[in-house]
Formats: sequence, C-alpha cells, structure tokens
Amino acid sequence: MTEGAALLPSGSWPYTQILMRLALGLALGLLIGLERERRGKEAGLRTFGFICLLGTIGGALGVAYGLATLALTGLLVAILNISSLRANQGTELTTSAAMMVTAMAGILCGLGQTIAPAAVMVITTALLAWKERLADLSTGFSEGEIRSAILLAVLAIVIYPALPEGAVGPWRLVEPRTAWVAVILIAGIGFFNYVLWKMYGTRGTELSGFFGGLINSNFTVIELVERVREVGAAYVGTAYRGIVLAVGAMIVRNAALLLILAPLALARAFSAFVLMLGVGGLLVALSQRRGRQSDAGAPAEIHLDMPFSLPQALKYGVIFMLLHALGALTQREFGDAGFYFVSIAGGLLSSASAVAAAAALAAQGSIAPATAGVGAVLASFTSVVFSLSFVLRSRSTALIRRLALSMLCIAAAGLAGLLLGHYAEPWVGPLLKNFE
Repeated sequence: MTEGAALLPSGSWPYTQILMRLALGLALGLLIGLERERRGKEAGLRTFGFICLLGTIGGALGVAYGLATLALTGLLVAILNISSLRANQGTELTTSAAMMVTAMAGILCGLGQTIAPAAVMVITTALLAWKERLADLSTGFSEGEIRSAILLAVLAIVIYPALPEGAVGPWRLVEPRTAWVAVILIAGIGFFNYVLWKMYGTRGTELSGFFGGLINSNFTVIELVERVREVGAAYVGTAYRGIVLAVGAMIVRNAALLLILAPLALARAFSAFVLMLGVGGLLVALSQRRGRQSDAGAPAEIHLDMPFSLPQALKYGVIFMLLHALGALTQREFGDAGFYFVSIAGGLLSSASAVAAAAALAAQGSIAPATAGVGAVLASFTSVVFSLSFVLRSRSTALIRRLALSMLCIAAAGLAGLLLGHYAEPWVGPLLKNFE
C-alpha cells in the first residue's frame, strides 16, 4: 500500500501563497455573488463563491486543471438554464456569462495574478449593478447618436494609426498624428459631455469639464462654448462652472507634472498654484450657490442635438496644427535664452508640454528650479488667456464678462503667489537646498 502510494505524483504548495490566492478568489466571488443575491437570483452569494474558489484551485494545479474547472462551470451554467426554462422563467444569459467570467477570474487568481482578476471582477460587478442605468442610456440613444459613436471610434482606431509618425514637410513643422489627436480629443470630450448630460443632466457638464481639463482645457472650453451657442442663456451658468473647473484641472495637471519631474520647481511655485486653485474653487462654489438660489422654479429644459460635430472638430484640428508649427518656429528662434518667452508661447500650444519642458530643464540643471516654476505658472497663464479667446465665440455677454473677471482673479492670485514665493525665498531657499 505504501509502495503504491509512493508512485502517485505529489507536491507541496507554499502555505502562505495558496492561502492568499484562495482568499482573493473567495473575496472576488463573494463580491459578484452579493450583487446576484441582492437581485434574487438562484445563483447567488455561495454559488459564485464556490465557482471562484473552484477556479482558483484549478489554476493553482495547472492550466489543464484550470480548463477542466472552466468546463465544469459551463456544465453548471447549462444546468442552471435548463432549470430556469423548465420553470418558464427564460434563460439566465447574464448570470451565465457572469459565472464564466468568475471562473476565469478564479483561474487567474490560482495562477498568481492579482490586479487583472480583481479589475475584471470589479468591472463585471459594476455592469451587473448598473443594469437599469445602462439600459436606460442605451434605449435613449438615437440612430444619429450611435453613428456619432461609431465615427468617433473610426477617428481613433482606424485613421490615427494610418497617419505617419513624427514631423513631415520641408521644414518638419507639421505632425499629422499630433494634429489628429486634437481632432480625437475634441470629438471625445464632446461625446463624453453628451453621455454625462444624458445620464445626469447639467451636473454631468461640470464633471466632464474637470476631467476634460485634465486632458486639454482648451478643447474642453471649445466644446462648452459650442453648447452655449446651441442652447443659449439657459446653459451659461453650467458652462461657466465647467470652464472654471477645466482651468482648475489644468492647474492641477501642471502642478502634478512639476511634482513628478522636478519637485523643487513645484516647491518654488507652490504658493502660486495653491492660490490659483483656491480662487477657482471659491468662484465655482459661489456660482453653484447663486445657481441654486436663482433656480427656485423648475429647471430649464436643455436639448443637445448631437454628441459632437465632426466639421467643428476638424476645424479646430487645423487650428491646433497651425499653432503647433508656430510653436516649433518660436522655439527654434529663441532657444533656451528666451525661456520665459518660450513658456508663454508654449502655453498657447499646450501648457502641459511647456511645463514638462521646464521641469526637464530644471531636472537636468540647465535652469534654476525657481525659473522653471515661474515658467510653469506663466504657461498656465497663457493657457487661461488662450481659452478666453474661444469664449468670445459664444457671443454671450454674460458668459464673457463673468469668465473674464474670474480669469483675472485667478491670474491675480497666481501673480500674488509668485510674489509671495519671491519674498519668501530668503527663508525657504536654504531649506530647499538641503533636498537638492
């Protein structure tokens, strides 16, 4: 008996590792099972916990055993659907798909993966939990809106990879891919704004204004201004808050670039960035409060025709391409000697690029951290002014006046921060030198 048993394959698992994999698999199975249990499904908390544990054990044993557990889960899915059909309740396609995904996530856990199965299960649970919201959103889209989504996918997936990389032309000033990214960003921000508006109303515009500003504040302003032209005065307050939030997001992004690439440069300009953000947040809060007081009656009904306009996106793509060429010529002409001038000109093209260049020069020791910090703030100023040039296209006196005054306050706060940093240099400088 002992000799026969010795001929069987054997092995030992690292105790701590296998317990951690089983714990992760069980937690992920219970996560999605909790959602199914809440909806009163036959396959609930325990079933999904067992499926993910089974997948984890199969993955830990090897790929062959993992595939076997996947097949067993498929058999369980078949039994579930047969039982549901016999009870005249229809098929459980969504729960069946969730069970298969759970088994695959368990297998990944058994193979030692952590982030991938966790992300898959969180996304799957979100899709199940947002059933009603997603169904309402999908049925609310018209055929034209779906065509817009397909067109956006064509712009990003089909056309962009076919464009040549790098600069082209006799002076190598035009970068087709960079210009096309501008088109995709304008279209994408417009579609994102539209989806959020469909889901949340005017609150979605303010949310998308902030996240759009993290990508490119100028393109976000362009989109919001176009909405003001379409809707009219009813959209002015919402567009105002969205634009101010987009500017605030741009300031956050620029400060984050300095923090990552040249922390000492951020330390020199920290007071300017903080004051600019503080004033922007205060302006948004005041506008929100005023909006609540003025909206004592029924909220204004807003109708947006299309997610985005391709001709409008292409037009601003051409503008972006021209500005890119102008920015390249400016840098060639002035070089490092005109650093501040280049920072201001770079803010017209992309404040993120100008800030990243300043941070890189500071990190290399080509310029002082204080100089890089001032250049980053100047690039942010330029981006704000450039955004205002698009606001003029709204032809809304109320929006133009409010934004001009607000941007002036934000710029004044930045200048006050630079002066504060300059006068604090004798005390702060020696402390920062200890970290160099």
